[in-house]
Amino acid sequence: MNDDFYMPDRAFILAAGRGNRLRPHTDSLPKPMVPVAGKAIIDYVIDGVTAAGVTDVTVNLHYMADKLETHLRSKNTPRFTLFHEEMLLDTGGGLKNGLSSMGDKPFYVLSGDSFWADGPAGNTLRRMAAAWDPDKMDLLLMLQPLSRLHTDHAVGDYDMTADGRLVRSKTQQGAYMWTSIRMCGPQLFDDTPEGPFSFLTLMDRAQDRGRLYGLVHDGEWYHITTPDDLKQIDALLAASAASAYA
Repeated sequence: MNDDFYMPDRAFILAAGRGNRLRPHTDSLPKPMVPVAGKAIIDYVIDGVTAAGVTDVTVNLHYMADKLETHLRSKNTPRFTLFHEEMLLDTGGGLKNGLSSMGDKPFYVLSGDSFWADGPAGNTLRRMAAAWDPDKMDLLLMLQPLSRLHTDHAVGDYDMTADGRLVRSKTQQGAYMWTSIRMCGPQLFDDTPEGPFSFLTLMDRAQDRGRLYGLVHDGEWYHITTPDDLKQIDALLAASAASAYA
């Protein structure tokens, strides 16, 4: 881990998807605006990145884009750059479409449908920045042990080697689930196609080059996919808040 490390001041939040599996909640709201414990999912993400020193956030929009844009424009900080996708560009294409706003240094990428709580080691994104090694990495993924997941559809996306490199489990029997919290260098997108493509292709390519690494999260991570997830996590956060004031 680096003692003198670069702290990214830019982050990209993927927020264009339709959230079909979260219906009926997404019939009237874009998924990132669905409330969990009284707060929009994306607001947890925004609070998380600003706590790590991020000042500029790029968001891609598609489904109910006007509602999400109005929500984001109501905030004084951070600075937002919004990219409207006329057609869905998938997770890789959407990022590439907004890459011009990310500069030439490493940046964070996050999902608009999941959020986290820091663990004993402190600020999660700062831990990522401290672990980043540009000589070795094109992509660093935050992972959650399967034993600490609050979802009924957890899958083992990856295993980790002794030196921190990741190997994707194509049978989804790995030890860790990928949280979608990541840090990457802009070079990750070199020689990528125009139009829609999945970010998974970039993850696999980084792995093939020996430049895909992981960091195990030591706190909580909440991923909302279905109404059952929402109900379960809503109750979990409510109970946590109640115990904090007990």
